[in-house]
Amino acid sequence: MPPPSSAPRSPDVQARVAREVGARLPGGVLSPEIARSWERCLAGGLDPTRRPEEAVIAFADVRARREEQALLRRLALAQMQLLYEQIAGSNFMIAFADAGGVVLDALSDPSFADSEAGRSIVPGSVWLEGGRGTNALGLALVEQAPASINGREHFFACHGHLSCAAVPIFDPADRLVGLLDASSSNEARQQHTHALVRMAAAAVENGLIVNGRPDVLLLALHPRAEYLDTLSAGLVALSPDGELVSINRAARGLLAGLDITAGGAFDTLFEPDLGVVVDELRRAGVARVRDRAGSLLYVACRRFAAPPLRVSPPTAAPRLPMPTPVPPAASPDAFVCEDALLLRRMRGLAAATRERLAVHIHGETGTGKELMARHVHALSGRSGAFVPINCGAVPESLFIAELFGHDRGAFTNARNEGAPGLIRLADRGTLFLDEVGDIPLAAQTALLRFLDTMEVRALGGGKAATLDVQIVSATNRDLAAAVAARQFRADLYYRLNGLSIEIPPLRERGDFHAIVRHLLARQATKVAIDDAGIERLRQRPWPGNIRELQFWLRRAAIETDGEGEGLTPLSCEDGIDDGAPTCAHCSPHALSRDRCRRIRETFAATGGNIQQTARRLGISRTTVYKHLEVG
Repeated sequence: MPPPSSAPRSPDVQARVAREVGARLPGGVLSPEIARSWERCLAGGLDPTRRPEEAVIAFADVRARREEQALLRRLALAQMQLLYEQIAGSNFMIAFADAGGVVLDALSDPSFADSEAGRSIVPGSVWLEGGRGTNALGLALVEQAPASINGREHFFACHGHLSCAAVPIFDPADRLVGLLDASSSNEARQQHTHALVRMAAAAVENGLIVNGRPDVLLLALHPRAEYLDTLSAGLVALSPDGELVSINRAARGLLAGLDITAGGAFDTLFEPDLGVVVDELRRAGVARVRDRAGSLLYVACRRFAAPPLRVSPPTAAPRLPMPTPVPPAASPDAFVCEDALLLRRMRGLAAATRERLAVHIHGETGTGKELMARHVHALSGRSGAFVPINCGAVPESLFIAELFGHDRGAFTNARNEGAPGLIRLADRGTLFLDEVGDIPLAAQTALLRFLDTMEVRALGGGKAATLDVQIVSATNRDLAAAVAARQFRADLYYRLNGLSIEIPPLRERGDFHAIVRHLLARQATKVAIDDAGIERLRQRPWPGNIRELQFWLRRAAIETDGEGEGLTPLSCEDGIDDGAPTCAHCSPHALSRDRCRRIRETFAATGGNIQQTARRLGISRTTVYKHLEVG
C-alpha cells in the first residue's frame, strides 16, 4: 500500500492506485464503459504494472484481410487521408482496423511514427481488449459504439500518455465491419478529433451504400431540409420496384420503431406513396413525407436508379424522378471507374504499390490522369503526402532545385532559408510527375539516379538522405517516340514503366453515364439529367475528354438551373444556331437556344397543344408557356 498523500488525487489517479494494489475500484470516478473494461481486464489476469503483449499477425494475413475488405478499405483510406490533412501537426496517428481488431493501415506524423506508441500501432497489430487492456479500439469493439480513452484511463500504465478515439464502421446490414482510430499525445485536441473521426466513419458507411447495388434509387432524409446534404442525413437505397435495399445508421435512428427490414416496401414506411414523392422531387427537388410513426421528414434524391434488369408491367413499378442530386458532404470516391477495359488494365495496381513499382499513366489530355494517380496513392495506403509536380511548368534552370531541394545560397536567387525539395516532401508518400515527357534532359539523369538508389542530396548540401517514395508519372505524349528521337532517356523510360496504364478517351469509356452523374452531383446545383440526355451527350466527340465534359456540365447547370425540367435531351444537343426565333430568356445563351427552338417546333407540330407538347418533351406546362414568349 503506497503512503498516504496530503495532496488530493484526481479520480483517474485514485482508480489507478486502487487498480495497482488490487483494491476495489472507487465508484463514480470512471465512466461505466471504462470501469467495466477495467474489471474485465482484471478478471482476465492482466497486470496493469506490466507491459501488454505485442500481438502482431503475419503480413501475408494482413494482405489477405485487406483483399477481403477491398471496398471498405478503399473508402477508409480516402477518409484517413482527409483526417490526416485536418489534424496534421498534432503528433497523431490514424489507424484503420477490421472487425477482428487487427490494424490494416496507419497514417501518422513522423514524430508519432518514431515514438514507442507509433512502433506498436502498425499493420498487423492486434488491439483486442483481452491482450492490450483498456484501449479505444478494443473498447469500441466490445461496446459496438464510439469510445474515447484519455491518458491514464488506459488499463496499462505505459499507455498513460496517449489519448485515443475509435469509432466503429457498420455495413448496410448493421454489422460491425471495421473501425477508425485516432491516437495522439495531445489530450486537449481529443474532443475535436473524436468528432472528426465520427464524421469519417459516417462517410465510409455512406460510401458502402453508394457503392453497393448500381440500380438503386438513393434518397436522403432529415427533419430539416437544410441538413439534407450533411452526414447527419439518413440515407435510404430503394430498388427500382420501390423495395428497401439498405439504410444507414442515421436513417435507422430517424425511423426507430418502424420495420426497416430489407425487402420492405417504401409505402409501408412513408406516406404519400413513392409515385407521389418522386413527382414532387421531379418538380421541386425536395419533397416532404411523413413516416408511419407520424414524424415529418424532408427527402432529396442523391442518385437516380438505373432501369431494372427485368421488364415489369407499367403499373408494377413506381414512377422514378429525374434526379436532383444532393452533393455529398465528403466524397468518398472521387475516382470513378466502371469501365471493363480500364478495370482490367488496373488489375496489378495493388501489387505494384506493395512492391513500390513505378506506375506510368498514359492518356489523352483531360482523361483524368491525376485522378488516377491519386487513386494509386490511396490504394497504396502510404502515410506520406501526395505531391504533384507539373514537369512542363517548371523552368529548366530551376527544375533540379525544385525536385531535389537546395541549401541556403546554393545558387543565384536561391531562397535564403533553402528548400527541402518536392521529393523529400513525398517521403513515405507519392510523387506524381505530371507531363513527365517535359523533364529537361539534365534533370532526367538526376532523376534516374534517385530512382536507382532512392537517395537524395540537396544542391549545395553534402549529406544524402534515403527516402521511401512511390513514383507515379503521366503524359499525353508518345514517350517511346521521344526515346527514338533522343528527346527522352531510354533507361529512364523503362524505369518509369514498371506498370503502365492507358486511360481510354471519354468517347470510348463504357461508364460514361456514371461519370456524368458523378460530375453533376459534385456541383452545388439542383439541376439533374435523365438517361436520354446522358445518351445524347455520349454521342458527342469530346476531344477535351472528362475536363471538357466537366466544364460543359458546369455551364449547362448555370444556364438551366431554375428551369425545373433539368438537363433533358433537348439541352444536350449541339446547339446549332440556325437563326430560328427563340424566347427572350434563351436568346443570349447558345446552349438554351436549341432547346427553346425544339419546344416551339413541338408546339407547332401538336397544333398548338400545350399539354401534348409538355408530355412529349417530359417538361412542365409552365416551362412550355415560358418558352413561347415572343423573343
